[in-house]
Amino acid sequence: MARISFSRVLPALAVVCSVLSFPVLAEHPNLVITRQSVADMRSAISQPGRFTDAFEALQQQVDKTMSMPVTVPVPKDGGGGYTHERHKKNYQQMYNAGLVYQLSEDKKYADYVGSMLVAYAELYPTLNVHPKRKENAQNPGKLFWQSLNEAMWLVYTIQAYDMVYDALAEDKRRMIESQLLKPVALFLSEGQPSTFNKVHNHGTWATAGVGMAGYVMDEPEWVEKALLDLDKSGKGGFLKQLDKLFSPQGYYNEGPYYQRFALLPFVTFAKAIENNDPERHIFAHRDGVLLKAIDTTIQLSYNGLFFPLNDAIKSKGIDTIELVHGVTVAYGLTEDPGLLDIAQQQDRIILSGDGLKVANALDKGLAEPYEFKSVAYGDGSDGTQGALVVMRGQQEIEQAVVFKPASQGLGHGHFDKLTWQFYDKGAEIVSDYGAARFLNVEAKYGGRYLPENETYAKQTVAHNTVVVDEASHFNGNVKTGNANAPKLHFFETSEKGSIARASINTAYQDVSLDRTMALINLPGMNQSLLLDIFSVDADQPHQLDLPLHYKGQLIETSFELQASTQTLHTVSDKNGYQHLWLTGQGMPERGLAKVSWLNDNGRFYTQTSLANADENFLFTQLGAGDPNYNLRQESGFIRRVSQANKHQFVSVLEPHGEYNPSEEYTLNASSQLNALSIEQKDSLTLVSLTFAGQDFVVAINSEQASVPVTFTLQHSSYTARQHLEVFAVGNHQE
Repeated sequence: MARISFSRVLPALAVVCSVLSFPVLAEHPNLVITRQSVADMRSAISQPGRFTDAFEALQQQVDKTMSMPVTVPVPKDGGGGYTHERHKKNYQQMYNAGLVYQLSEDKKYADYVGSMLVAYAELYPTLNVHPKRKENAQNPGKLFWQSLNEAMWLVYTIQAYDMVYDALAEDKRRMIESQLLKPVALFLSEGQPSTFNKVHNHGTWATAGVGMAGYVMDEPEWVEKALLDLDKSGKGGFLKQLDKLFSPQGYYNEGPYYQRFALLPFVTFAKAIENNDPERHIFAHRDGVLLKAIDTTIQLSYNGLFFPLNDAIKSKGIDTIELVHGVTVAYGLTEDPGLLDIAQQQDRIILSGDGLKVANALDKGLAEPYEFKSVAYGDGSDGTQGALVVMRGQQEIEQAVVFKPASQGLGHGHFDKLTWQFYDKGAEIVSDYGAARFLNVEAKYGGRYLPENETYAKQTVAHNTVVVDEASHFNGNVKTGNANAPKLHFFETSEKGSIARASINTAYQDVSLDRTMALINLPGMNQSLLLDIFSVDADQPHQLDLPLHYKGQLIETSFELQASTQTLHTVSDKNGYQHLWLTGQGMPERGLAKVSWLNDNGRFYTQTSLANADENFLFTQLGAGDPNYNLRQESGFIRRVSQANKHQFVSVLEPHGEYNPSEEYTLNASSQLNALSIEQKDSLTLVSLTFAGQDFVVAINSEQASVPVTFTLQHSSYTARQHLEVFAVGNHQE
């Protein structure tokens, strides 16, 4: 498909970032929904189609809501509690009713919004900070336990007010603005300057809400402060967030889960800026970084769900409302037919001018398949603070590898340098725990992050990367982690597969970690294998652990396993190890060590490791030290080497076979990888393997890939012209 054409929306002139004069706007609505878009939408709902269906469905939903009394309770509950959810539903209902009013012109919907706004205007002056606020928190809310939710309330509510503005009597507008909307905006800005000026998703929501309130209520200073920070220095504010939170490719520093979350205020405020201050060319800012961010959010998903990096909830995916808005705005600007494929999967039409474009295009059958790619997304504002690497397998095989030599990711980041995840046949195979949190489940710690998020989920042993002396990377210090990032040495993708190499020498003092990962396509076979080479080089001997967390049922090991069947002990007592039961262990002899498991997708997976007779395999079950049953029961194993200052962990992950309990058959349940060895020849790393009776050699050129390197193997010569070459032995090039 054609990728997003940024040239269609980037003007030839430089982006205007200086303070501009504020146009006084007398008409409403004037944010995302404008008078012109309303006229187009009113015309559209007189005709059959997706847009009309979406409008009628929303109208029915709003009518049902309006049949119940308006409820604006005194806040008392944390996230997930009744009052929290009631205020959340209220702002959504006001927004929806405002939309229906604009399209139907039926004043009862505006009256409903007005009555709820009046109820809030009567309540808000009586409120102090929320009773369930976090201890010592600098950003408490009043309606909600944290000001983040208050900012979300304002983003929706100011749009609702904008849509019913002309239908409200002047005295009612004066009351709503003076007792509610202006106090909320001032509370979120001048009342919490550290949050408002912060380059963080909390700051994004706050600046978006306050900036849009400025457009609606003729407060030009609010708009400038939202864009440039409270003193208008440009050191904070919405523009600085666009500059700092995204890499040049549109990757968000905190990972896809928070990228998705932050998209809504970014695209909503940007659309309001475009409609009110078009001379700012906001969607052209930083070479169209916001449009790139929308596309990147889609790319960072598999089978509809986002990759669970950092503090992520695994159930979030491309159908989230934030990305629905993002795709809608992006299509309105680019008319990229691939975005229609995503919109079709989202199956939700936004009632806006851009939403009308999406609906009409889908009705005409203009969607084209969206192309998921193998990409290395540079991290950090300049793209040099490591990278997040996504490798996609051959389309018919449906595989994806996430390799994470990325930056810390601020406070939501995990201590997981050089970790990885693997997906196949629609399922997560090698997993990342994500966040320890039951979002909005009041009974589980008020819906907040659980204590185990700190004691386990963020710790290095919870990830698939090396742990030195049972200590987490950067000794678990976020500030140190934010100051140090891995280096991506190279990334390459071709018909041979995809490969990336990265390293870091600051996760531990005087220890260098270097990892190469390659998703390789075996020539002549419809088979991909994942090659992993992890080298550790230290000044002094250390205990080295390399965990692998897998999804599925253990099937077999190629070495004797001593299982703990009577009593269980934890692997250790700190840094996440205290949550891991030691369920068994074994020490393979020199050669190949195989661990096989069966995933719920009906496929077998075997991790084949090169063992040097000095590795102990520790099998683990998550759940120790967890009296409240907060942690999921997940399985893994740790390859442990004691007292080593140099070690190389080499392994191959092989998907194979099929288990069909319905038809009662099993195919290829055993690994077909029979031999594996590695050697170094100058700049080349040569990995020889025998798979299904065929010999292959994988040549990895760690130096300049543009310079061909010829080598000899088994009396035959081969030439490596790229970072990754895969040869069937016997089929050589002179």
